[in-house]
Amino acid sequence: MKKLAIVTVAVIALGVAACNKNNADNNAANETAVENTASTDVNAATDATANADAALNAAGNAVDNAGNAVGNAQNAVENK
Repeated sequence: MKKLAIVTVAVIALGVAACNKNNADNNAANETAVENTASTDVNAATDATANADAALNAAGNAVDNAGNAVGNAQNAVENK
């Protein structure tokens, strides 16, 4: 009976070991996935930065336009 138990434990241990592969291929695939995700995050951050810059430029242009409108209104009052 002890031999049967030892063989059973050995078979279970081998089965568990086979399920828990930690080989170079899996590690490389995991590293590639991490790098791809990081690259995607960097691209998203770059896009967000570009969008923020565009929004700031648009806001700056709106302020400039408002200033020009005030200047034009002052000129119109002075010319009457």
